[in-house]
Amino acid sequence: MSSVKLEFRAQLSEEQHVKSAELDEDLSGLSKLKSAHQSLREQIARVVVGQDEVIDQLMISIFARGHCILEGVPGLAKTLMVSTLADCLALNFTRIQFTPDLMPSDITGTEVLQEDRATGARQLRYVPGPVFTNVLLADEINRTPPKTQAALLEAMQERQVSAGGHRHVLPDPFFVLATQNPIEQEGTYPLPEAQLDRFLFKVFVGYPTAAEERQIYRVTTGVEHHELTKVLSGEEIPELQALVRRVPVSDHCLDYAMHLVRATRTTETEKPAYINKWIAWGAGPRAGQALILASKARTALDGRTCVTIEDIRAVAHPVLRHRLVTTYAAQAEGQTADTVIDALLRDIPVRQGAEAVDGHVAHVFRS
Repeated sequence: MSSVKLEFRAQLSEEQHVKSAELDEDLSGLSKLKSAHQSLREQIARVVVGQDEVIDQLMISIFARGHCILEGVPGLAKTLMVSTLADCLALNFTRIQFTPDLMPSDITGTEVLQEDRATGARQLRYVPGPVFTNVLLADEINRTPPKTQAALLEAMQERQVSAGGHRHVLPDPFFVLATQNPIEQEGTYPLPEAQLDRFLFKVFVGYPTAAEERQIYRVTTGVEHHELTKVLSGEEIPELQALVRRVPVSDHCLDYAMHLVRATRTTETEKPAYINKWIAWGAGPRAGQALILASKARTALDGRTCVTIEDIRAVAHPVLRHRLVTTYAAQAEGQTADTVIDALLRDIPVRQGAEAVDGHVAHVFRS
């Protein structure tokens, strides 16, 4: 056998060995992430009663490297959930109470004039604001004016702050977890669509069940205090976020996510008839990216190796609800972004061509 063939075989064998080692490393990472997911749920459950779905969506958002907005009435443990999750992940946590008089520099930081007493020289020194943290809780974000809300845009998208012509990189990992109160809308400033689109998820925090509420009363009015165990370190999270991005997704799932997003737009020809009536503005490409990333994170947290259609359908509501602008006609008929998403999940076929199939076979294609 020629030396060229021997060299080619040796190179091929080495490449296969490298790929096999990478696969083993990824499978080990998925197993670690699944175990961490279970441990996180157990630790958070020691402090927060119920809200399992909300906590899962928070974890999906974090491991997908996205930001999340929580909406719910006061007293539903939104702040407690976020601080507890940050504590279990050994991350720095900062809370900002957004108020009408809050200034952008109160968030991002400011430059101060500093004088050297020995030489008399003066120079500007940048003093970082509270945004320089791992987990930033923007409490009641809709209570501050748009100018201050916009101060978070660069931090959320570019993960940096520009001040005085200099770029200041934020810590890694970095998440913005914002809260909104759906009542008491007087004196509030609704977030602009451009900023809402920067949030991977919008999560509704609902009331607890009767059994959960009874447990809340018992736990929170006693003297028992739970010490939380650190599940992951801040250094491990970026590695697991990179692992999430390596989770494979088939063309079939990719196409379903794309058709679901495109069906929300009035400019598309292939869309349900009610979209023109109920939707003023549909979701953009960032929604499709969010669907895929959130599906990958859900898959990885479950310890699985490939995204399924069910993963995409499971994250459709928190991904799309804040990216759809409904019309006055929809509001008059009692339709919301969530009911429109329900209709789309029912009517958009999982496999293209299903609309041409009759009878019970069409149901199989759509489910």
